[in-house]
Amino acid sequence: MISFSFRHVARPLSARRLYTTTSGASSVITPTHSIYLSTSINPYFNLSFEDWLFRHAPQKEPLLLLYRDAPCVVVGRNQNPWKEVNLRAARAQGIPWVRRRSGGGTVYHDLGNTNFSIHVPRTTFDRGTTAQVVLRAVRALGIDADVNERNDICVGGEKASGSAYKIVSGRAYHHGTMLITTRLETLGDLLRVGKDTMITKGIASVRSPVCNLAQFSEKVSHDTFVNAVVDSFKAEYGVHDEPCIVNDTDDLAGIEYIQRGMAELPSWDWAFGQTPEFEYTLTRSFMWGDVTAHIHARHGVILSCTLQGLDSELGKALEGKRYGFVEDEELGVDVSGRVEVVWAWLKEEMSSYD
Repeated sequence: MISFSFRHVARPLSARRLYTTTSGASSVITPTHSIYLSTSINPYFNLSFEDWLFRHAPQKEPLLLLYRDAPCVVVGRNQNPWKEVNLRAARAQGIPWVRRRSGGGTVYHDLGNTNFSIHVPRTTFDRGTTAQVVLRAVRALGIDADVNERNDICVGGEKASGSAYKIVSGRAYHHGTMLITTRLETLGDLLRVGKDTMITKGIASVRSPVCNLAQFSEKVSHDTFVNAVVDSFKAEYGVHDEPCIVNDTDDLAGIEYIQRGMAELPSWDWAFGQTPEFEYTLTRSFMWGDVTAHIHARHGVILSCTLQGLDSELGKALEGKRYGFVEDEELGVDVSGRVEVVWAWLKEEMSSYD
């Protein structure tokens, strides 16, 4: 798995009031503010900070978090990265992927995409209401948008924003992406996988045509969208607080809960080990005939591998090994001749491009 260090990148100010740049980040952060704007572009920090707010903010109070990430792919809590992410393309472009803590489908983040997260008491949580908060913000920018049956924000029949949700005890949140000037060609490359014979028990992403808000208005930007969402959130929930600006400074990233989250997200146990059960059947023709492999895995570990068309203990040797992370010396069987060729094929097909 690709993992990098991230740092904040300064952006020029615009003349209009911008919540993101009116003040520096506070050195002492508590989970008691109503609105947070993160200037960090580290996805591991932003997702961990979001979870910290979700777990520690007052349960009865509404909360808004807005942030951007450096280029990365973010998969849902119950998804299969081998099915959802073009790992080869991600590796070639040096783009990491992250498993978030909420459900839903896979999305692409970059600095042309702004992420929102609206937290409310579980007793008052309504997906339509939170979607309308974002919709009013987009319309305030002069864009004729609407909400579909999945509570996605759409413009001209194409999706500009996808959503996911999490409900725990007395708290719930609706978070999502807003494509503003995202590199849509990169999004397409990274989310185009094509493993039709990989059947997973997890949640599959719903593929939809997408668009950037900037296609419909030259005035829209990260800053104008942030302002519009903050204003819409304030109006909906009667909030009068000004936003709290945060970044991944040592003081905030040093909070034990956030530290643990940032360490967990790129770990094998979380990123791959949380993968739902799946089966993958693949066939290839060789000079001597066809070989079909049927692989059954759960939580990133191969439970069984049957090979038709090859007389070898290779399939048995793969049992109990981490899918995509098997080294030759771990097999303990003779890997030569036809077995060597088949193993090279399987290893490439299962590769996690670590």
